[in-house]
Amino acid sequence: MNWTAIRAIYVFEMTRFFRTFVQSFISPIISTSLYFVVFGAAIGSRIDEVDGVSYGAFIVPGLIMLTVMTQAISNASFGIYFPKFIGTIYELLSAPLSFLEIVVGYVGAAATKAFFIGTVILGTSFFFVDIQIAHPLAMIAFLLLTCFSFALFGFIIGIWAGNFEQLQLVPLLIVTPLVFLGGSFYSISMLPPVWQTISMFNPVVYLVSGFRWAFFGLEDVPVLTSLLAIGLFSTMCLAAVYWIFKSGWRIRQ
Repeated sequence: MNWTAIRAIYVFEMTRFFRTFVQSFISPIISTSLYFVVFGAAIGSRIDEVDGVSYGAFIVPGLIMLTVMTQAISNASFGIYFPKFIGTIYELLSAPLSFLEIVVGYVGAAATKAFFIGTVILGTSFFFVDIQIAHPLAMIAFLLLTCFSFALFGFIIGIWAGNFEQLQLVPLLIVTPLVFLGGSFYSISMLPPVWQTISMFNPVVYLVSGFRWAFFGLEDVPVLTSLLAIGLFSTMCLAAVYWIFKSGWRIRQ
């Protein structure tokens, strides 16, 4: 493993992030505050508690998941797409690097950025609601796994995208709706039986459920199932990246 090359890619990507540090720090704080005003105050005044947890606290895991998933995808997709756009991707491919080393550098940086933003949102939430984290280590593990898996997914999108508009296509039209329909701001048990069954086909349900269990001990699906879902999704993404580098799809064209 060429750790020097991985470090060079990682530092380069993180440097780009720190150039807009204030924007990266302030934006999630403002967004989180607005969500609490809209969902916590407006809807929370009608829904007092969900399974014994105040509604304001109940939406925190879903709010973190929503932002972390979108940020991990956008950072990873832009990180690999930009070298394609300016033509420096060929210098990267001609260097003595394996596909795994390239992925670790770009995906690691994107996951780090998403994890940082997730912790900022969590810290901001403490100013609005009283949160007790039942399983802190499990919460960190779920957050890291989500950052990593969706950064891998974003890496694939960045290779697939042919222009800047396509970079936003999947997050806006697919990921964000799935998060909103995945129990981020409500419990699946609150839905009619038919919609509960349909929701089980939404992969985000398993991520949000596992993450919420780490906070409150509440789950819509078993925790082990959530872990298996994240592991399966990460494995599929890694296999797709391996095939892309082996075949040269969308890279050497």
